[in-house]
Amino acid sequence: MIKIKTKEQIELIRKSALLVSKTLGMLAKEIKPGVTTLYLDKLAEEYIRDHGGEPGFLGMYGFPNTLCVSPNDQVVHGIPNNKPLNEGDILSVDCGVLMNGFYGDHAYTFPVGEIEPEVKKLLDVTKESLYIGIDQFRAGKRVSDIGHAIQKYTEAHGYGVVRELVGHGLGKKMHEDPQVPNYGRPGRGKKFKDGMVLAIEPMINMGTHRINQLSDGWTILTADRKPSAHFEHDVALIDGKPELLSTFYYIYDALGIKSNEEDKFRKEKLILEDY
Repeated sequence: MIKIKTKEQIELIRKSALLVSKTLGMLAKEIKPGVTTLYLDKLAEEYIRDHGGEPGFLGMYGFPNTLCVSPNDQVVHGIPNNKPLNEGDILSVDCGVLMNGFYGDHAYTFPVGEIEPEVKKLLDVTKESLYIGIDQFRAGKRVSDIGHAIQKYTEAHGYGVVRELVGHGLGKKMHEDPQVPNYGRPGRGKKFKDGMVLAIEPMINMGTHRINQLSDGWTILTADRKPSAHFEHDVALIDGKPELLSTFYYIYDALGIKSNEEDKFRKEKLILEDY
């Protein structure tokens, strides 16, 4: 059952989503060769708690950490460890926050130092597909329109779209209805209505769409061991149009990146708070 949110509830979700965004912005300066993902996990947990939230992933379904950290050929759900990152790696960092009774859930794939051009293209195309999917989140359209747009764009570049893992509704629970696949035929599924909140998250592989799971019961790998990218935003449907609740601009501010990619999905220009 899809839960429609009030304006007040959407604002609470926005606060949780922005704490995730700020956490990712803080981590952006720390992600470099030689750093361990367990160190990043500790920083994230401390930051979230210091800012009035609780780590949303820690203990959920038995997950042992604050962050899901997935380098290179890991798609999602990687467990932090003491293995140092290397120059040329990529690292998906997925983070959740519970605050004021509502969740935020947000992810970004970071380059570690200089990466190969073909890997950078994978990251760029995956992030572009996220906004292409978000643009389909409009009153009167249907759930499968998001996945169809993402699949069409990424497969045109020769990439594989993961089938088994999907985006989802977001609110008092981390995973609510509807499920939001990143593939499929258009015009299917529930119609979008004002007050819906989604976590839209393309997971795109450089090669095959097929995946495997490690014996740890969590980590998902590409079947051909080629790199995978993952980007995620929290989005509300307001006045028939998608409005971002999360932002990558804290990451861009930390890394000195200029971008206006989110402006289309905001009523007002986002002012980054001091953190």
